[in-house]
Amino acid sequence: MAGGEADVSTSHPYYERLSALDASMVFMETSRTHMHIAEVGILDPGPLVTGNGRLDIERIRAHVASGLDQIPRHRQRLAFIPIESHPVWVDDDRFTLDYHVRHTALPPPGTIRQLKRLVGRILSQKLDLSKPLWEMWIVEGMEGGRFAIVSKLHHCMVDGLSAVKVLSAFFSPDPDAPARPPSNWEPRPAPRSIDLAVEELQRRAGGPLVLARAIAAALASPAQTVRAVRDTAEGALEAVVGKLQPAATTPLNTGEVGPHRRVDWIRFDLDEVKAVKNRLGGKVNDVVLATVAGAVRRYLRAHETPVTGLDFRVVVPINRRPASAIGELGNRVVPTLARLPLEIRGARERMRVITEVTQTLKASKEVRAVELFEDIANWANTPLISELMRRATRWWSGNLIVTNVPGPQFPLYLLGARLLEGYPFVPMMANQALGIALLSYAGGLYWGFNADWDAIDDLHDLVEYCAEEFTELENAAAS
Repeated sequence: MAGGEADVSTSHPYYERLSALDASMVFMETSRTHMHIAEVGILDPGPLVTGNGRLDIERIRAHVASGLDQIPRHRQRLAFIPIESHPVWVDDDRFTLDYHVRHTALPPPGTIRQLKRLVGRILSQKLDLSKPLWEMWIVEGMEGGRFAIVSKLHHCMVDGLSAVKVLSAFFSPDPDAPARPPSNWEPRPAPRSIDLAVEELQRRAGGPLVLARAIAAALASPAQTVRAVRDTAEGALEAVVGKLQPAATTPLNTGEVGPHRRVDWIRFDLDEVKAVKNRLGGKVNDVVLATVAGAVRRYLRAHETPVTGLDFRVVVPINRRPASAIGELGNRVVPTLARLPLEIRGARERMRVITEVTQTLKASKEVRAVELFEDIANWANTPLISELMRRATRWWSGNLIVTNVPGPQFPLYLLGARLLEGYPFVPMMANQALGIALLSYAGGLYWGFNADWDAIDDLHDLVEYCAEEFTELENAAAS
């Protein structure tokens, strides 16, 4: 039996234990807090249109099936270690592609507004934890002859960066890429519950040996160890002080998020965004946060919420995936908090302050402290960790999550059908009524807004404020 090691044999039981960070995404899920990420791609059908003018859905299904060999997690489901209740991945011997690849159409005239409403309904539905945790909705009937692909992936499978890796299993930079041969995948048998329990006991019995090796390594470099301990302690203090303060009360924060979603999106030209950061200083993400800060300022003032002195904090995930692990799935990010200076009226000054805030974040020792917590959690009692995660969803110190993922800067194709636009969506915590995700792709910066249907019925206003605030930044950069 294998527990986390590669094993191509189909005759021996096989499983992979989820890391503490990946498992936390399972524990945080509730009937209202959906822990899936999503992406909406809009495509020109090109050669995928059949003679009767319809989309060749069977050809798409066959293509998706042949790409699953590159992402084995898509044919695995969760199982749980007895007593410990820690999740593991096992091959799904009842895997059925048609359950995951779904075909639907918009009613005429097939507008973008209709597509957004459909996407909102799709994102309002939880993924079934007893099956492989993904869905792909093929949506035809869009005006202009285009079609859309709505992809849902549970956050325990991927973070934003590894979700981009999933794209490569289905999309190619070559519009004339040859068809792949059919997959000959066979599921490996899942282990018995008793075997999972026994191997977990054996794993925990090895804990002292792992600790002894760590101590020996520490003693070999005492000065370096002292610095590491000091930095980790300081980082832990930063993490605790920041995250134990409840988020400020605003119209974007509710007592508990509802189960229904409303979505919107917008596209910026990536070169225009880079031009702003080149003139005002900072990074692309600083331009994003400055835009969000201005938009939130407008939105809160429209809702008669004072912004002076408001401690409005956004969750900014920082990637800690090494270059050698760029193609790996799973989660390798650390959530950090950045205060947005909503009290500042001028776009230029807001950009300057935000750039200073993000530079401080990157120099913070908090990231190492969070990594240490994850290392400890990998050996800690699972019920305890799961309870901590559930409480975190109800008492989170961030008002809003803003995550920005770099994507390929060249066109991608699905069987010759060009991906024109791609909008990402991120889940929210229980007290957050809005999440903002961004993806850069082929010269565009694509914004996806995922909101609580009932709490934010004027989401389009916030999206318009983002466009207006970016124009303010462009004017500031040009002056």
